[in-house]
Amino acid sequence: MKHFLIAFLFFTPIFLYAQSNSGIDSTTNISRRSLRKQKIAERKAHLNRLIAEEEEGALVYRKQSAYALKLNTDGMSFYYEHGKYKSMSRTNLWWFEFGEKKNQKQNKQTPQPTLTSYPGFSIISVGNNFVYGKVNNLYPFKIGFGRQYLIGNKGTTNGIAITAAYGGGISFGVLKPYFLQVADSTTESGISDLRYNSDPDKFLDPSVIVGASSFSKGIPHVTVIPGLHLRGSLRFDYGRFRESLSALEIGFNADYYANKITIMANNPSSNLFGNVYLALVFGKRK
Repeated sequence: MKHFLIAFLFFTPIFLYAQSNSGIDSTTNISRRSLRKQKIAERKAHLNRLIAEEEEGALVYRKQSAYALKLNTDGMSFYYEHGKYKSMSRTNLWWFEFGEKKNQKQNKQTPQPTLTSYPGFSIISVGNNFVYGKVNNLYPFKIGFGRQYLIGNKGTTNGIAITAAYGGGISFGVLKPYFLQVADSTTESGISDLRYNSDPDKFLDPSVIVGASSFSKGIPHVTVIPGLHLRGSLRFDYGRFRESLSALEIGFNADYYANKITIMANNPSSNLFGNVYLALVFGKRK
């Protein structure tokens, strides 16, 4: 009996404490669920109000801003876009875009190992991967203006709005010469950096190519070529009445430069470049 009383006095407070915490946790969970349900209901009510306002002719949002990653058929680029709503169906746009344009035939290659002999030992080294026949890197920077039109909309909170956009503006083609490291017996290291315009025959001789030079090698020789660009697209906007903008965009680009540009030695130079693209767009509306 004595041992029973001791055990009862020991375990009773623990049991009561556990029951008390269980009750608190249960109350907390109920409160959290109620809060989530309340937020969901408020969000639905807000979205329904926006839909009703637009149906009455009011502007739901005034402006939007978006960032996009564009996967082009000839490279990749990023752009920032700002839009100002002028009516339910029309938005004025302006944008900045920067990326790299590549030739579809360029492929990276691994150079052959080279053997450098020193008194008493030799070192086998492999240079950086290189693109055979590449003459220049082209980095377009664009400033554009245009318009976006709403052409289809599913009027639900999770509906998809389809918009068409077009526009254009000025382009600046940042042209950086591509350098290769080549075998050169006239230098102390046995290697020198070479650009295509300096010695085309040696530049295209696979037997002397050690690898690609560092990216910074061509920076002192950068030139900027002005031009114009056009853009057209279709955008599929998920959740048109949400403040966050999340969309998939498909479209085309056309760029024209004042001077002909050479990217690959074995391909003709051109003023005109075109591509199609797929973009992932993220942003917000206000």
